[in-house]
Amino acid sequence: MPSARLIVISGPSGCGKTTISRELLRRHPEIEFSVSATTRARRTREQNGKDYFFLTQEEFKSKIQDKELVEWELIYDDYYGTLKSEIDRALRSGKQMLFDVDVKGALSIKRNYPQETVLFFIKPPSMEVLKQRLERRKTESEASLQKRLGRVPMELAQEKNFDFSVVNDDISRAVQEVESILGLNTEPRA
Repeated sequence: MPSARLIVISGPSGCGKTTISRELLRRHPEIEFSVSATTRARRTREQNGKDYFFLTQEEFKSKIQDKELVEWELIYDDYYGTLKSEIDRALRSGKQMLFDVDVKGALSIKRNYPQETVLFFIKPPSMEVLKQRLERRKTESEASLQKRLGRVPMELAQEKNFDFSVVNDDISRAVQEVESILGLNTEPRA
């Protein structure tokens, strides 16, 4: 598995995929992060080009029409997607690239780059824990929270299509499990 060039971390909202991705990147700076494009509003502390490429609805639709996205989806009234140019740039450079995307996006990346991609499905320990995590984030309105929770059964059903599943009941253990599968040095960096 160390030859996997595109490392995809996915799972339901609130499963911890972003936390796991950030820790992997901190511990392995040689891995590049794939910045997704979105039309959703920028959250506090998010930077354009670092956290997401923030696009208008019109810009995003133009990229869909011009087939500039490997995957895209309309989620909770906003578009999200992965730019082909970002993946092609990473593959040309010979670097490993880490993706933090929704389950449908993960499967689309695998379809488009089957030999280069490894998929990790991050599972919450339980639905109750997942709900608590989403509520603690305080980034959602009640309606948005309910939309996210309504999508969870579909997301969980996709687990069987992933290469590996990791239960995120302890962030350090989950990160080490991903590292071990990838054959990465599992010694935490200071």
